[in-house]
Amino acid sequence: MMRQIATFISVIALALATSPVLAQPLNLPEQALNNIPVCPGPAGRDFTRCHARVVTDGHGQPQISSLPAGYGPAQFHGAYNLPQSASTNQTIAIVDAYDHPNIKSDLDKYDSTFGLPLFPNCSSTVTTNCFKKVDQRGGTSYPQVNSGWALEIALDVEIAHGICPNCKLLLVEADSSSYSNLMTAIDRAVALGANVVSNSYGSSEFPDETSLDNHFNVAGVAFTFSSGDNGYGPEYPAASKYVTAVGGTTLKINSNNTYNNESVWSGTGSGCSSFESKPAWQTDPNCANRTIADVSADANPNTGAAVYDSVRNQGRSGWFQVGGTSLASPIVAGVYALSGNTSGSANRSPYSSLGNSSNLHDVTSGSNGSCSGSYLCTAYPGYDGPTGLGTPNGTGAF
Repeated sequence: MMRQIATFISVIALALATSPVLAQPLNLPEQALNNIPVCPGPAGRDFTRCHARVVTDGHGQPQISSLPAGYGPAQFHGAYNLPQSASTNQTIAIVDAYDHPNIKSDLDKYDSTFGLPLFPNCSSTVTTNCFKKVDQRGGTSYPQVNSGWALEIALDVEIAHGICPNCKLLLVEADSSSYSNLMTAIDRAVALGANVVSNSYGSSEFPDETSLDNHFNVAGVAFTFSSGDNGYGPEYPAASKYVTAVGGTTLKINSNNTYNNESVWSGTGSGCSSFESKPAWQTDPNCANRTIADVSADANPNTGAAVYDSVRNQGRSGWFQVGGTSLASPIVAGVYALSGNTSGSANRSPYSSLGNSSNLHDVTSGSNGSCSGSYLCTAYPGYDGPTGLGTPNGTGAF
């Protein structure tokens, strides 16, 4: 009898170990989780920092677990009412700095855990459902490894794939976090056929930032940029009128993975640009220039995403819980890809008749600071700075 019980337990353990983990509703603690920036340090005219924040333990170090901690694909698909796949061939490019040497195997781990289709590496005969990594020249002379940016890369790649499982993924790694190298990487992504380019980095604004805007002024390509993690105040490139600036929210879901509510994440960036002119499709009254943001998605680390990263971050690797507007940007990039429509100036689509109340969740509570034009830092019905026009409710607004 004891041998039979032992055999039964072994079979159950094997099944649990080899079966994909289907994302389950989270019982997140009500108190705020401590978190730190993944890419700390100054950023300005020459260099950027990424906009990811990782949940920490009681010692202030990144918290890891053996199983996913945070929202998975089922939560995001359910909450944002998204289809499971794109109806047309779409390529999402992820542009980041430095190298993640194990990103393909980490993506495989993410996919097998959540029951997503495994991606082959792209070849000359494969046009969709594959993964490709290149340096900023389009080759394989990858830059040095940076553990902070490696976690950013893992977040971007895994979330983009989780949102659009049948989209081709193209990771372009810039030699450094300088604007010069990142803009070269963006141009490479466009040259290699990206329909959507997701970017999760930025810096404070600078007087000659508009000289870089031509890298995003590409018809038929949607560029998403995270709005920043320092609360009220504009950042570039989110301030460019040629991109979709993505703000951040706190996303609450029901036990069946359906939408419950959202509020402004207090860390999200927003504001009135000092240097970028106002696009014709923005009509808010208290900013004569470009207003940030356009749309938004989950960003609060307390409701962050489960991310697998094998590159050691402060000596730790495994499953991390990551937020920041670096999470919101690939979510919205994936929604653009799912829509199958990035024709023309894609960043104006949510402002057209597409972005109506049935296609966007209007976020009406919370703030990210104090400001003279109150809607620029506080959520209101309709458009506001921290969350823009709202968060996805299906793909119709995009």
